[in-house]
Amino acid sequence: MEHSLFSEGINLLMLGMGFVFVFLIFLVFATTFMSQAVMRFAPAPVPIAPKRSPSRPAAASDNNQLAAVIAAAIHHKNITAK
Repeated sequence: MEHSLFSEGINLLMLGMGFVFVFLIFLVFATTFMSQAVMRFAPAPVPIAPKRSPSRPAAASDNNQLAAVIAAAIHHKNITAK
């Protein structure tokens, strides 16, 4: 009697694992199909333009500093080119 009880347990184990395996395979195919269907029939997403914050005018000191840096770069280029 013990042998048949053990074989019934193994039988039930294999049957349960088989059903779970088949269900998971079905789930993989269903998810793949749904993904392809959504990609095919869904409209393309509209790109959202980033909102710009109002820019403030550059301060005069920033322009003066920028002009000094540009002048120094030109001077350096002229010195090294000779």
